[in-house]
Amino acid sequence: PPRESPADPWFGRDKAKHFVASLVIQSAGHSVLRSNGFDYREAAWTAGAITLGVGISKEFWDRRSGRDFSFRDLAADAAGGGTGAVLMRQLRP
Repeated sequence: PPRESPADPWFGRDKAKHFVASLVIQSAGHSVLRSNGFDYREAAWTAGAITLGVGISKEFWDRRSGRDFSFRDLAADAAGGGTGAVLMRQLRP
């Protein structure tokens, strides 16, 4: 099962990268879906699923590559994806 590294800080450069990457994936995914005819709700949920899938896949990739699976990275991914969703809600593209 995934294990958490004791040296995995809650804040730092890595968590900022996870946050920003998820924010961009969520926002870009939502925008692309909207421009291809999805209604707002479908675009938001689909972009969220894509963002979640990318974040989880990255952690399994880390685990397979000998690095630690990080639940804290997933928390940063969720925060970034959520922020991207809120931004899209404000912009309503």
